[in-house]
Amino acid sequence: MSDFSAKELLNQLGGNKFVVMTGAKNFLKDERSLSFRIPKALQGINYVKISLNSMDTYDMEFGRIRNKAHSVVHYDYKVMAVVNDVYADQLQEIFTEHTGLATHL
Repeated sequence: MSDFSAKELLNQLGGNKFVVMTGAKNFLKDERSLSFRIPKALQGINYVKISLNSMDTYDMEFGRIRNKAHSVVHYDYKVMAVVNDVYADQLQEIFTEHTGLATHL
C-alpha cells in the first residue's frame, strides 16, 4: 500500500487550478483521506471526501452538509454518491461527473 499524501492527491485533482475552478475550501486531511467543501453543485453536493484504499486506488464520497435548525454545532450529512476504486487519472472526470464543476479550462 502506498503512503498517502494529501498534497499529491490535490495535485492529481489539478492543484491550484482545481481550487480556483471549483471554489474548493476548508480542506481537511487525515492518514488516508482528503476532504473539502465546494459551492453547492449538482444534487446539492457541497462536500467531497477522497480516500486512498487498500488497492492503492481512491474511493470518492460526495455528500451534502446542512446546518441542523440553524445551529452552529449540529449538522445533517447525507451521502449522495460513492465511487470506489478510482485511478488517479480518473479523479477529475469523476469529480466533474458528480458535481458538474469543471476542474480545468
